[in-house]
Amino acid sequence: MKQYYQYSFNEKNISQQPALELLQAMGYTYIAPADCAAQRGSRYHVLLKDILRGQLRRLNRYSFAGAENEFSAANIERAIEDLDEPLIEGLIHASEKIYDALLLGRSYPETVGEGKTLSFNLKYVDWEHPENNVFHMTEEFPVESRDKLHNARPDLVVFLNGIPFGVIECKAPQISVEQAVEQTVRNQQRDYIPQLYKFAQIVMATNKNAVKYATTGTPKKFWTVWKEQDTAFLGQALERYLSGKTPTEQDRCMVSLFHPSRVLELIRYFILFDANVKKICRYQQYFAIKEISKTVQKADERGNRQSGVIWHTQGSGKSLTMVMLAKYLLMELAPCNPKVVVVTDRKELDRQISTTFAHTRLNPATASSGRNLVKLLQSGKADVVTTIINKFNTAEKLEHKDLSGDVFLLVDESHRSNYGLLATKMRAVFPNACYIGFTGTPLMKKEKNTMAKFGKLIHKYTIADGVADGAIVPLIYEGRFVEQNVDEDNIDLWFQQTTKRLTDAQRNDLSRKWSSIRRLTSTDARIKRIALDINNHFVEGFQHTGFKAMLATNYKRDAVRYLECFEQFGDLNCAVVISPPDLRESVDNCDEGTDDKVVAYWNRMMNQYGDADTYEETMKSQFKAGDIDILIVCSKLLTGFDAPICQVLYIDKELKEHGLLQAIARTNRLCEGKDYGLIVDYRGLIEKLDTAMDIYSGAGLENFEGRDLKGVVVDVMSVLGHLRDAYSRLVDLLQPVSHPNDAEEVEVFLADPKRRESFYNLLCTFGRTLNVVLNAEPAFDALAKSEREKYQSAFVFFSKVRRSVKIRYCDAIDNREYEPLMQNLLDTHLSVAGLKQITSPVDILNKDDFERELEELGSLRAKADAINSKLTKSISEKYQENPAYYDSFSQRIRAALDQYKERVISESEYLSKMREIMEDYHTGKSTVTYPKAIQEDVHAQAFYGVLSAVFSSAPEAEVSLDFAAELSLEIKNIIAAHSQVDWTNNQTIHDRIAQDIDDLFYRYEKEQGLKLSFDTIDKVIENVKTVALRRF
Repeated sequence: MKQYYQYSFNEKNISQQPALELLQAMGYTYIAPADCAAQRGSRYHVLLKDILRGQLRRLNRYSFAGAENEFSAANIERAIEDLDEPLIEGLIHASEKIYDALLLGRSYPETVGEGKTLSFNLKYVDWEHPENNVFHMTEEFPVESRDKLHNARPDLVVFLNGIPFGVIECKAPQISVEQAVEQTVRNQQRDYIPQLYKFAQIVMATNKNAVKYATTGTPKKFWTVWKEQDTAFLGQALERYLSGKTPTEQDRCMVSLFHPSRVLELIRYFILFDANVKKICRYQQYFAIKEISKTVQKADERGNRQSGVIWHTQGSGKSLTMVMLAKYLLMELAPCNPKVVVVTDRKELDRQISTTFAHTRLNPATASSGRNLVKLLQSGKADVVTTIINKFNTAEKLEHKDLSGDVFLLVDESHRSNYGLLATKMRAVFPNACYIGFTGTPLMKKEKNTMAKFGKLIHKYTIADGVADGAIVPLIYEGRFVEQNVDEDNIDLWFQQTTKRLTDAQRNDLSRKWSSIRRLTSTDARIKRIALDINNHFVEGFQHTGFKAMLATNYKRDAVRYLECFEQFGDLNCAVVISPPDLRESVDNCDEGTDDKVVAYWNRMMNQYGDADTYEETMKSQFKAGDIDILIVCSKLLTGFDAPICQVLYIDKELKEHGLLQAIARTNRLCEGKDYGLIVDYRGLIEKLDTAMDIYSGAGLENFEGRDLKGVVVDVMSVLGHLRDAYSRLVDLLQPVSHPNDAEEVEVFLADPKRRESFYNLLCTFGRTLNVVLNAEPAFDALAKSEREKYQSAFVFFSKVRRSVKIRYCDAIDNREYEPLMQNLLDTHLSVAGLKQITSPVDILNKDDFERELEELGSLRAKADAINSKLTKSISEKYQENPAYYDSFSQRIRAALDQYKERVISESEYLSKMREIMEDYHTGKSTVTYPKAIQEDVHAQAFYGVLSAVFSSAPEAEVSLDFAAELSLEIKNIIAAHSQVDWTNNQTIHDRIAQDIDDLFYRYEKEQGLKLSFDTIDKVIENVKTVALRRF
């Protein structure tokens, strides 16, 4: 073992020296700094020329006329000189040329035979025989800058055949790893030592306990962590190389990234150049591709290669994973002559793949049409064909078939329904191919067949993984609500007048269409109000940050009207991206006429840009360049459009499941200076977001777990700063108060309405950020106990003040409009200990608490409406326990409300009636009367309610009340006979209950002539089971 210098600095003893020892154990040869200097020629140059010269001679021979010959000394020297690319065109351009040379070698002329000159390839790295390469390491590697004023000394440099492929910056444990990252990023700048980093493929920053890695030119924000998933590889390596020492995080990452076999693989397959940006794989991309490689080597039940699905959350580099996979398959499986077809609906991915494969000896092509796809497939000239999914329509019609088992179809966003419709056509064209599906969102229950089509789940990387690794930013949700007043009288008069020539059926159909929530939320007044809110929100919070926003709408005409509003305000530069007026998009109905505003806007765009593609691409490019503040869309660009500059998504659109998860992911991409994405929701989608996360099914997929979705909307980045800022602003507001701990003095100070509004908003912000801190482990740990307790006690105190102030001053302004939405999110995904909720829910059955709530309200109408609202909610929650019973209360509430609206009763009478209904509800006094046989049996009464409701809507069911009561008793006995511990989740028992009820009706048909349709019986069975699940 080489004896190293004795160091006195912590970073060298604790981080740098263990790294040197581990590298040497893994097969790297140590070279002292003085010996390096002798080979380099000067401190500006960084190649170890003696080692490189020797390796070029050793690795290279050219064959001619059956004999092997060495390259001339002149060509060896020229190869060394040519590798040292100038930096004239920038660091990344030089790095790209060097990478090409490392991967492909370079061609040099040699004189052969009788003065004949031929060119032969000379390689810098032996990829086919890795054991022929040599690895070296050195420390304290001094490099001079061009002007000698910005010299630097990287801690560790590692070499492959004398070429510096890795630079490692070591820090002491008490120093943040971010400092090492910043130092490495700085050293790559033009004035420092970029001539070292143009050769580098992997750069690492470590302080022993934390490690980040990247490649040349990677901005600080995009440095990432490595989490080894090949535990056998890591365990064996650590046991072999550390000789019983306890491994550190640095040890684990050094093995994972710099083990000779691993590092050659990373350089060869997992580095890409994408639009003048050099990228190295993240760990999930590496292990996904390795798992795919293992999977496709196995055969399925038909003897073809095993297929499968990759679930990597949006923003985690899924597109690059596809590119790396194609490159890996084509190079690694070259003896099989593989072909890769990338199926996508994204033009960006087509272009990305084409440019990326320029760094391999592979030939990509893009199918311009269905016929072109067939031509490309038949010619066999292209290794990689990218195509849009619908091209398979033509390919299948032309009866093209490729029976090869070595064709790999990489299907982007494989969960989408259009792939399901075209899957059979893809398989008709490629019946024996291997299909690898990629999805950025989890599989929902209704999409379990996606797994059946593609095989098994090969690898997953969840939303929570992405946030934890810093691969994507966390998302913050903010719900907003726009209240609308409806002039019912005039609307009814107008409707009656304009529809007097229609039949009742036509009138009802028209009424149904125009009373939908989509229509009601598409009014001019509402759009103008939201546009003003968005304008103010963006101007105040984001206009000068460099980040931009998107606005999602239901209709094209809404998008154009929003644009008109923003143009009228004159504060922001906004644009719209929609499809042509005659194409259906989003929720536009196919039988609707085109809107004049949409047509006018579209014509203006076509006159300006010439065609639809140019218009869309121009808008996207301007948005990515930061020239557009808010980009307004319907469906376009809500999936598959990556613009890291986008930080805010304003939602005025109905979204659910995949569509919702895809849309919000537009804001979670990493960008320098961006700590979170913000979702501002005008549609109350928080519950749908919750549902989209929770209805995801793992049935039959042993590796899928519901908890993978937890953490999708949580702020853990820079939240401490937000908390301290929110607290300071709240305290500053109350600065004029002499005794800020005196509740009475604070309340008197808040007599001014504007002060109160500021107080409410600041307290809401403070409470929201405090909730996040208390439930985000890194933030919680970083907060001193005394500071944490100060914030908790302050929040409790100010919450009590707010409660008192609202009652005292009869405030109409109430932030509870959106606080319950935020609280619902926090309650679901975070657990808060020792802190009172911002708004406590009130139980409708707790009369005292509810009366106190009512006293806070001003008018009689407001009190009656509060009773109405809370009764309705409680009835809805309990409805399934006894539908008929709770229906009776619903009908009474509706009747009282209708009477009040029709001015039949006064405001005070309306309140009196609502109080009477609430009193009856508390005491269980219902207007429903039951037959004598079941008057004392509450369970039978519930089933009687089910039967009454079903029979009343079934024309064939003429059943007396006593007979329905008899049936309900029989059904109650069936349920009681089958109810046992955990029966609610036992499908076998559910089936037996259904069979027994079916048998009951069969018996009554035979004995008493009861004839019911199968549909009616099925309705009874389903409703009975629903009620039974709530009662037994």
